[in-house]
Amino acid sequence: MTQFLGTHLNKLDAKGRISIPASFRTSLRSDIAGSSIVLRRSHILPCIDVWPLAMLQKAAARLEELDPLSPEHDELAARVYGDSYPTEPDKEGRIVIPDRYLAHAAIKEQVAVTGRGLYFQLWEPSASEQRLTHVYASVGKAA
Repeated sequence: MTQFLGTHLNKLDAKGRISIPASFRTSLRSDIAGSSIVLRRSHILPCIDVWPLAMLQKAAARLEELDPLSPEHDELAARVYGDSYPTEPDKEGRIVIPDRYLAHAAIKEQVAVTGRGLYFQLWEPSASEQRLTHVYASVGKAA
């Protein structure tokens, strides 16, 4: 099972590329669907979700359960397919990030690549740190 763990800081190069951390590339290569990935703007947070192809296939299976003419199907299909950018790391492990995705996440020079278990996210580093601070603060409130 693919697992993406930890947070890694990388630079965005002049061509809008980042290098995927080596441990994440290893996880991608071990995935049944190969190292193809899908970038998409998070519909919840100011970051970019990076899904292995297997995650997209799971979302597609969920869509198949819905009536294709229903508003629920249309909304989910728009989020999953309409705003997805398929790509594959080059031989150096770099991916190009479209400008509209960089703008969504306010990424300019550095990128925090954060594991989320089955997928990972790309964040502007200070926003990533604020997110973690918020998550840990809300855990303390729930106790």
